[in-house]
Amino acid sequence: MTKYGRRILEIVEASRSHMTAEQVFDALRRDCPGVALATVYNNLNRLWQEDRIRKVSVEGMPDRYDRMQRHDHLVCKECGRLVDVDLGDLTAQLEELAGVHILSYDLKLMVLCSECRKKYQEREGEDFESSAIIRPRPH
Repeated sequence: MTKYGRRILEIVEASRSHMTAEQVFDALRRDCPGVALATVYNNLNRLWQEDRIRKVSVEGMPDRYDRMQRHDHLVCKECGRLVDVDLGDLTAQLEELAGVHILSYDLKLMVLCSECRKKYQEREGEDFESSAIIRPRPH
């Protein structure tokens, strides 16, 4: 592994903020001011292909990178905020339900974070819990 690859792995493993490639680039430039953004993208891709980091993809948002420790994610459908949640290892239950051997899974639960829920309640004047807020967005 290259020196940049090692340092990028350290940055991702130490972070709990699900960094984008640009955020990793900014963090890496503090130690290595001459590094190119393409080098960060290439190393992130290599680390992901080697199963050393996780890539978290959410539609409409830049990919984010995460440590390999087993955990799942809550994703705010409105603002894209990503939060770790530990639901335990669900592999056995999922295999039983699906009837197949599962190599891995990536569980992202779509939610409204407390801030977006509050904004919705203020905007709509409704109690979130009693209203059906899941409405199609105009295309």
